[in-house]
Amino acid sequence: MLKGFKDFLMKGDVLDLAVAVVIGAAFTAIVTAFTTNIVNPIIASIGSAEMGFGFQITDKAETFVNIGAVLTAAINFVIIAAVVYFVLIMPYNHAKQRFGKPVAETSTDNELLGEIRDLLAESPALRRQ
Repeated sequence: MLKGFKDFLMKGDVLDLAVAVVIGAAFTAIVTAFTTNIVNPIIASIGSAEMGFGFQITDKAETFVNIGAVLTAAINFVIIAAVVYFVLIMPYNHAKQRFGKPVAETSTDNELLGEIRDLLAESPALRRQ
């Protein structure tokens, strides 16, 4: 029973699910607060005082292209991805490498045929006399 549970946990599907939950719930609020309160003012200071970091296409307010919001979203993504990688993926890969089954080395067809030839040559029953 526990072996089956361990096998289930070591599958990649569980890790994918954990990554999705973490990205969707835990870090989004923290990273959004960080970028809204720290990064947005820095990006807005680059632009003009009236508009921030963006530009107006026409006189209508709806045509404002907010480059700062796009940069903030990109920074959000990079921060979330980095946290997920360093908190989940790296420890998982380390544990899998340390406690997982060793992966057998793969050989090419020519290497395998050469090994078979050598074994057959060494076999006393198949030697020609």
